[in-house]
Parts: sequence; structure tokens; C-alpha cells
Amino acid sequence: MVQPDAYQQLFDRLRAAVGLLELDRNSQLQRDVSAVCDQCVRSSYRVAVFGPFNYGKSTLLNALLGERALPIDLIPTTGAAITVRYGESLQTCIRLTDGAVINEPGTEVLKRFAILDDDRRMRQDVASVEVLCPHPFLQSGVELVDLPGTNDRDEQDALVKDQLLSADLVVQVLDGRKLMTLGEREHLRDWLLDRGIETVVFVVNFLNLLEPDEQKQVYNRLRFVAESFRSRLPPGISNLYRVDALPALRARLKGDMAAAQTAGLPTFESALQTIVQAQQEQTEIRLPRVTAIAHAVAQALQAKVDEVTAVLQTAANKRQQKHEIQQKASRLLETGFAKSAADFSDWLALTNLLDRYQDEAAQALQSGQFQTWATGAFKTAAIDHQQAVAKWVQQACEFFERSRPHQLLVAFPPAPSVEVAPESSTPASPSKTGDLTPTAIATGIGWVLGGPVGGAVLGSASYLLNKSLNVDKPTPPPVSTAPTTYAYLEAARDYLVNFSSLNLAALQRYEAIAAPVLRFDAAQEPITLTHQHHQLELLQNTLANLQGEIEQVSVS
Repeated sequence: MVQPDAYQQLFDRLRAAVGLLELDRNSQLQRDVSAVCDQCVRSSYRVAVFGPFNYGKSTLLNALLGERALPIDLIPTTGAAITVRYGESLQTCIRLTDGAVINEPGTEVLKRFAILDDDRRMRQDVASVEVLCPHPFLQSGVELVDLPGTNDRDEQDALVKDQLLSADLVVQVLDGRKLMTLGEREHLRDWLLDRGIETVVFVVNFLNLLEPDEQKQVYNRLRFVAESFRSRLPPGISNLYRVDALPALRARLKGDMAAAQTAGLPTFESALQTIVQAQQEQTEIRLPRVTAIAHAVAQALQAKVDEVTAVLQTAANKRQQKHEIQQKASRLLETGFAKSAADFSDWLALTNLLDRYQDEAAQALQSGQFQTWATGAFKTAAIDHQQAVAKWVQQACEFFERSRPHQLLVAFPPAPSVEVAPESSTPASPSKTGDLTPTAIATGIGWVLGGPVGGAVLGSASYLLNKSLNVDKPTPPPVSTAPTTYAYLEAARDYLVNFSSLNLAALQRYEAIAAPVLRFDAAQEPITLTHQHHQLELLQNTLANLQGEIEQVSVS
């Protein structure tokens, strides 16, 4: 038979593929892989007898064995796969699912463990049933398997399908009174042909119950069916035999060779021996079913690849749609941000600030209400512009799920102050050193006195005030209030200059920070590798390895 190492790598690939498919342990494909892997390392040659209930399968096997080893009755009874192998004496071994083993001489124990119960169901506690029989045909390593009928329950059909795949030769029993039914044709295609089981022999039973003319007509029709199924058998061996099972058993039990010959048993026995002798020496007879199951696994892998690919494609389509939405959103956000930033920049422009706020600020300073002014409408306008700019960045962060950058903060310089010098009710008398008549002093700047001329420095401007140079000169007239108003205006101007400069620079920095937050580039978006990506890669690699192994085995 096949050397255990011949397909070992293929078996490893098959088991790995089945594991990757995450099949239920009771799935048909899972069981098929187990069956072909076990079959190819088994040294015995297995013959399985297959057909619907009450077709005489057990009777046929009893006729081959020459004794009533297997239970037979008018009511269909076989409820387990009974394997008959060589033994020095007739005895039965029952293995239960809990590990218990029952060994008894003879085969009476089969009636307790290998027949259907009153509800016509198989026993669930039976793991295997073996009968040891001292028949010479079995001594060469041949096993005969009596299978349950196939026209009753799904669980029995599943058991039969598993056993067929592990058989080296399938004997399909036909009922000559019915020709081949539609169900039998479907089983022939689905259970045998499509699974690479090509070593099949058909045995017609019950022809003896028909009239001679009917026997010939039925047999010819069945021959046409059998010949359409090209069995893989030794040259010169037919794949259709007539065996009247019950007459053959009776003849064998009586030792009536002539009656056995009439029943067709010797011809069938001779064909079996020829097939076994020829195929026991061939290592390739099991290859078709191995490759058939391997192809089935490859198809399942391809289906899984297609399924995962479809999932990933759907995700990719959704991602593309999301990117298109994000790109549109990015353009809207950038446009909105640019307009708000431009509005804020225009508002911060020094000329605009001076035109709008210098007089107000100067009056507030002069009236001592600068703080109220600065925290009122002026601050509100600045904050409104700041929030109008920042909201676009906040929306971008939420929409694109990005971290928020540093906030855009509006800087307000310290409030300026202008100190007004006290004025006497009467004109000051000139002194020897000269009298100074100022109208305003800018806080923090003070007077700059140098020589005979005094200068009041306000911001960047200096103003020369009259100073008496000669005590004999008449007292000058009172100084006008214009310099005082000018001092307040200049202080307000300096405040607005600083405010504009600070916040335009801050806005410029913020625009640079906000640009990458607002911008969306699909090409730069990383593709997150999901479980499906890794699964697809593993499936594709496993499929490629399996296909390569199938090709290697097929050409070797």
C-alpha cells in the first residue's frame, strides 16, 4: 500500500488548511480530511459494502465469510459500521465512547451494540465495532466493512460517507427489483465520483426473485449504468456482478458449491481476490481521493479568501468614501479658517485698530475708565475673532480625530497710564532757576530735564515745554490743554501698537500650527492592518502551499 511518508507533507498542508478554515469538528470536510489522512497510512486493504437498508449487504458478507457472522433479519438492523478482520477465532470487540472495551466470543453481542434501537437510531455510546474471523481471505490484510443503510437517517448517512472515503474498494449493492433509484445515482455522483472514489464494484441482488426474461432485461440495463461509471480496476475485471445473497449464503452454509455457483458467489469472490491482489501492491490507488479532498479543501480556502477579500474590499470602499467626505470637509475647514484668520488679521491691523479704537482708548484713559473699556467691547471683539478662528481647528480635530494643538490666545498688554501734573490756581512765579509749567506726565517715563529745556517723553515722541530762562521776563500765559490730550492719544496708540504686534505674531504662529490639522491627505493616511488583513495573507499563503503540494503529488 501507500508508504506513510509519500503524502506526509500534503497531509500536513491539509490539516493546517482545515484548521485555518475554522470548521466545526463534525463538518463533512473536516471528517473527509481525517479519513483520507488515516486511510493513506493504514496498511490493511479495506472493502466496504454500501447501499440502502434492506438490500442484503450483511447477507452478502455472511455468504463471503461462509457463516452467519453478521446480524441479518427481515427488518433492517445494522446500526454501526462493522469491520471484519482476520482473527484466530470468531469474536467481537466493542469500543465505547467512554473508553470501555467489550470483548466476547462469537457475534451475539452485536445484537446489543450494532443494531438500531426501537426508534431506528444508532447507539451514541459506540465508538467502533470489530469482528475477528478466521477466514483465509482476510488473512492477507483484507478488512470487510458492513455499513448501515443509506435511506433512513442523516446521522447514518454521515457515518457511511466517512467510511466510504476510508475504503480501498467499494461494493455497491443494487436491488434488481428497482433498477438504480435517483437517490442511488446521486450517491454514486456525490459520495463516490466527486470524492475521487474510483474503485467501485456493483453487485446486483434479488434477481432470482424475477422471471428469467425480466432478469436478463434488468441486468442489461444495470450493465449500461455500470459501464458508464469507469471504475479503476485491474484489466479484464468487470465492475458488475450478480449475486443472489440469501441463496448464496444458504448454499455456502450447506457446502453446496453448485448452488453457490448458480447464485453467482464464486465469480464475485474470484473478482475480489484478483482486485485485492493487484491493488495491494499499488501505491497510487488512494491518490484520486486524496487529491479530490485536497481540491475540495483548496476550493474552501479560495471561498474563504474571496469572503475575506470581499470584507476588506467593502471596508476599503467605505474608507474611500470616508476619505472623499474628509477631503471635502478639509476644504471647507481650510476655507472657513482662512476667512476667519483673514478677518482677525484685518481687525488686528494697526491702521484699523487706530481708526476704530484710539480715540475711545484715549478718552477712557483720560476719564480713568480704561480698564472698563479694555474689558468691554474691545475685549469682546478680540475674543470673538479668536474663537471664530479657533473653532475651525476644534472642528477639524473632532472630525479627523486628531489631538488639539495649543490654543490661540489673545494677549492684552498692561494698561497704560498718564499722570496729569497739578495746576495752581494762580500763575506760578518765576524762580531763579526757572519755572516749569507741564500739563501731563506719562507714567514710567517722567520728565527729562536737560539744560534750559525740559522734554516730556511720551512713547516715541518728545515734546519741548517752555521753561523760563530769565527771571526778569514776564510770566508766560497758561499752557493750552492740547498737549494733555495728545499724551492720552499717544498712550492709547502705544497700547494698540503693542496689542496689534503681539496678536498678529500669535495669529501667524497659530496659522502654521493649524495648517496640518486642517489638511487631509488620503495618501498619507496609514492603513490600519486588521485581523482580516493578517487572515487573508495567511489564507493566501496556505492556499498557494496546498496547491503546490497537490501539483507535486499529482506529477510524481
